[in-house]
Amino acid sequence: MDNQDKLADSQIIRLILDGDKDMYAHIVERYENKLLRYATYLLKDYDVASDAVQETFIKAYINLRNYNLNKRFSPWVYRILHNEAMNIIKRNKKTTTINSVNEINDDFMIKFSADKSIDRKILHKNVHECLRKIDIKYQEVLALTYFENLKYDEISDVLHIPTSTVGVRIKRGKEMLKRICEDSGVKYE
Repeated sequence: MDNQDKLADSQIIRLILDGDKDMYAHIVERYENKLLRYATYLLKDYDVASDAVQETFIKAYINLRNYNLNKRFSPWVYRILHNEAMNIIKRNKKTTTINSVNEINDDFMIKFSADKSIDRKILHKNVHECLRKIDIKYQEVLALTYFENLKYDEISDVLHIPTSTVGVRIKRGKEMLKRICEDSGVKYE
């Protein structure tokens, strides 16, 4: 394990701001897969998501001096990605919202260990298909909570909504998800 792997994000960013530009590669390495998973979830297209993540890292680097070292880095960079994804969705509304169920990218789905039953994987895929049927504002909070493991206050920072709204959207999103799954004949636990 490198010494850089032990450094906090804010420590790495301090080094970058002090002139060690090569340290940015460590930030990219830490967040690339996570951001790509979230972008793919929002944009439903791996190539478009990859471009959005790349653009996010460029914008984050350019604006690194605006980052508050006293706050967590992850909500800040997720917010940049969120804005980038929403701009793409607005520009390409028809192509990013109409996707078949077969286009689901399994990379961002919750992984079950190999010893879990096939039935559980099928159930998860069916629940994920139901999730795609709810409004994007509920999909986002559920994805950030369950796929990205962000806390309510971090989601609040990413989406620029009050923490209480995050809780309400998660609750409503789960209720909608349960109803859609039940209507589709999928057992939702």
